[in-house]
Amino acid sequence: MPAYNSMFNNDPNVPRLVGNFPLLPLRTKTRGPAYVLPFPSPPLPANESPDPDAESYDILDEVLSLFRANSFFRNFEIQGPADRLLIYGILFVSEVLGKIRPHHGVRDAQKEVLNTALDLNFAIPGDPGFPLNQVSHGLQYKSRGLGDVNGRGL
Repeated sequence: MPAYNSMFNNDPNVPRLVGNFPLLPLRTKTRGPAYVLPFPSPPLPANESPDPDAESYDILDEVLSLFRANSFFRNFEIQGPADRLLIYGILFVSEVLGKIRPHHGVRDAQKEVLNTALDLNFAIPGDPGFPLNQVSHGLQYKSRGLGDVNGRGL
């Protein structure tokens, strides 16, 4: 049985690629380089995600829904750029879950997740520590600041 691939590979609108990773739309209130998806109507509870056929279903919903199933596969056939992002999202969720300890309370776990998400010492495509260098193309410039990435039209 093969691993589950991303449904965003079938999207007819080809997204912009940054280091061979797609810049897919997100359901968010935060401004950034990604396109913004609408929130579901009526609003869903915090612990539920929209159906995969819904307009507001994004790549983060897919990462969370396919995390458990794809974590058990040794091999993963990459069928498109969205699969690279799916793999990277699964690796990030795995790293976050590894930092949360069983004795942590809810607030401690939330703080640990937030600290991991805001950590500025992360590897980008092309860096020696980036986990997916074999399947990605390094960025064409050497700057590391997020302001530089946004300033270059990415």
